[in-house]
Amino acid sequence: MEDSAVMTSPLRKPFIAGNWKMHLTLAESLALAKEVRSGCGQNGPDVALCVPFTAITVVAGAVQGSSVLVGGQDLHWEAQGAFTGEVSARQLADAGCRTVVIGHSERRRCFGETDETVNKKLKAALGAGLVPIVCVGETLDEREAQKTYRVIETQVRGAFAGFSPAELGTVVVAYEPVWAIGTGKTAAPAQAQDSHTFIRKLVARAIDEKLAAGMRILYGGSVKADNIDSLMAEPDLDGALVGGESLKAANFVRIIQFKTQAGMERKA
Repeated sequence: MEDSAVMTSPLRKPFIAGNWKMHLTLAESLALAKEVRSGCGQNGPDVALCVPFTAITVVAGAVQGSSVLVGGQDLHWEAQGAFTGEVSARQLADAGCRTVVIGHSERRRCFGETDETVNKKLKAALGAGLVPIVCVGETLDEREAQKTYRVIETQVRGAFAGFSPAELGTVVVAYEPVWAIGTGKTAAPAQAQDSHTFIRKLVARAIDEKLAAGMRILYGGSVKADNIDSLMAEPDLDGALVGGESLKAANFVRIIQFKTQAGMERKA
């Protein structure tokens, strides 16, 4: 397989997702959602707000009728049952979610998320009609040990094991180098591009070239208003999974309105 076959892609619409993590009251969530909604243009990228479970219905009501999607930050792989504290894919969809984050590095590090659980959660999300945002990425120790590609390959293969190309058609991947999350350190655009290219080629080689060409791959890791333009100038960066900056309406709207005109023409 030639590299050019991988890189010949259909148009991929940019996707900017905000991950609010464990922040904001209901009143604060409502206010921020309204500001983001008013700042989104008609012809911009796809936008999602991945909010705490408590705020899903409030935020869904605030953005109803707009192009802004609401997302969950996690889910359980079972449809229902005696799983105290968990939320199912069906419950997320019923509350107003259209998308969900799966396998975020904080879930892996703090709560024991594994490639196996990511795979099971992916199946549940797809079964409920949610758009999964599957997170992969290496730690600083792994990068310094030259294990970046090995880690990414293990995580991607683990997440997608057992799925057909058709089943994975709506899946979004978020590459988030763990060493860049919440640290203020951002992967240089060229570093991010290298990892995104590796993921796309891996999906093409392991699963399907057409799927790989159309799959949106987001970058996550200290994305800010002052670095989004240079990141989005890279050909294989299809958007961003934004943490802290998504809690600041003006900054997040600026990220949504990134200025890489060539990128918008390529992917819009």
